[in-house]
Amino acid sequence: MEVVQMQRRFAEYTASLFREGFLDAQFTQLQQLQDETNPDFVEEVVSLFFEDSEKLVNNLAKTLDQQNFDYKKVDALVHQLKGSSASIGAQRVKNVCVAFRQFCEDQNVEACLGCLQQVKQECFLVKNKLETLFRMEQQIVAAGGSIPVMEYN
Repeated sequence: MEVVQMQRRFAEYTASLFREGFLDAQFTQLQQLQDETNPDFVEEVVSLFFEDSEKLVNNLAKTLDQQNFDYKKVDALVHQLKGSSASIGAQRVKNVCVAFRQFCEDQNVEACLGCLQQVKQECFLVKNKLETLFRMEQQIVAAGGSIPVMEYN
């Protein structure tokens, strides 16, 4: 596949991630911090997010699995996940965390358990979407092209 086609597919795919609410403007700001001196910056930051979010989700699952769990502890974990997802622009993960925190405040166990499943699903989806995006970037660079820079608000 020629570079121009690959760049077009990349631009269309990236636009779909914003359109479908997986990413927000914070992701664009993260991309703007990447330069020739640190060409893998975004991928490294996002990889750290995936590692952290996996630990947080596992801790949430363990905590919610207890008979009389501490809503404050759950809320603290969700707050941490919300902050890290917001920092990379993972909008749908962040949005579920906002609802999750409200259910913690309401002490609604069923809704908290439902949100845990939603958070797991959204983390899984955004991870797959971003891994695909990074693969596309690598293919463009390997073919001698440059990554198109796009602005999304």
